Amino acid sequence: MLERLFQLQAHGTTVRKEVVAGITTFLTMAYIIVVNPSILSATGMDFGAVFVATCIAAAIGTLIMGLWANYPIALAPGMGLNAFFSFTVVGSMGYSWQVALGAVFLSGFIFFILSVVKIREWLINSIPMSLRFGISAGIGFFLALIALKNAGVVVDNQATLVGMGDIKMAESLLFFGGFVLICALSFRRITGAVMIGILAITVIAMMMGMVEYEGLVSTPPSLAPTFMELDIAGALNVGMISVVFAFLFVDLFDTSGTLIGAAQRGGLLDKDGKLPRLGRALMSDSVATMSGAALGTSTTTSYIESTAGISAGGRTGLTAVVVAVLFLACLLLSPIASIIPPYATAPALLYVAVLMASGLKLVDWDDITDAAPAIVTALTMPLTFSIANGIALGFITYAVIKALAGRWSDLNASVVAIAVVFVLKFMFLEAA
Repeated sequence: MLERLFQLQAHGTTVRKEVVAGITTFLTMAYIIVVNPSILSATGMDFGAVFVATCIAAAIGTLIMGLWANYPIALAPGMGLNAFFSFTVVGSMGYSWQVALGAVFLSGFIFFILSVVKIREWLINSIPMSLRFGISAGIGFFLALIALKNAGVVVDNQATLVGMGDIKMAESLLFFGGFVLICALSFRRITGAVMIGILAITVIAMMMGMVEYEGLVSTPPSLAPTFMELDIAGALNVGMISVVFAFLFVDLFDTSGTLIGAAQRGGLLDKDGKLPRLGRALMSDSVATMSGAALGTSTTTSYIESTAGISAGGRTGLTAVVVAVLFLACLLLSPIASIIPPYATAPALLYVAVLMASGLKLVDWDDITDAAPAIVTALTMPLTFSIANGIALGFITYAVIKALAGRWSDLNASVVAIAVVFVLKFMFLEAA
């Protein structure tokens, strides 16, 4: 049955390899089951319900990817977009988390339509590479700021906007300890480095009396506080256009980049360098996003950590099925997730930020018409506390600079149209 379903022999793999690969992938991304509820609960969402939603959304998306698209790609609520959801859409813009979930659902629905009519390839290919690198780095910087804020390293300052907190506090010291531990373990290629770092800091905090142990396993918390609580009608408000666009845009790039990168690592591309069953993979991602919004979590997307399992030999959807089963098993671990403090998850945020910021090395720094928009995009995301604003200002800057420099060949209809839409938004609507 497994052979017929996943074509193991044709992909040069075995059940044992796929199981090991699935476990490897899961260990590298398991941190999301504690980090995501920690971030989303800042909106007032019930921590336990978000924990359950995170596990189930990850399991659903990963199962669809494995069983329908037959790829060893795992999905879970994406980093960066969960922070945008909590701290910008709800925190800064003042929308309810129900409306934010509605925006996530709409972005997933649009993604699904784009995948069905095959517009996605045209849209992705029309976006300049420099802006893609700037968007990725900007999300990284946004996560870094949140991490430093959660750890008490960065605080409000009336004179300078931001300032240094009391880094002698135990929370700040544990944060730095967790970050360097994760980086060191990652350099040594220790599987599950991020999760090890989070758990290590939590255990130390427990020994210091800063965290109270509440058990290892229990029945899953209720999903009721977030299940089907999304407000789609509220998300159709004209002021939410940029928010929906930001969710959609980042998910498009995350998914495309992850699928291509993972496929290259596993030799899954065809002789023309294209990804077979791309439509199924994209629709799996979009359905996962809509399902996650209905359950009560931010955008569910493909995880680049899937390459860890592929490196371990995973080549088919059986790897993804193993990951999905492990996410479901985590539903029993809610006591552990609930006691992990923000300063224990903050090192994971900063580590992910480092990985995302590395894309700036690919920017053509000798061409100011490429470098300037990338930097504007990257810096305005954390400084305006909004991914949407960063994307908007990046597109506007790119279009104007290229036009004034006479580089008309670098512009295309979609870039100009998007830039004009954002200009009109800033003129007639409040910034996101």
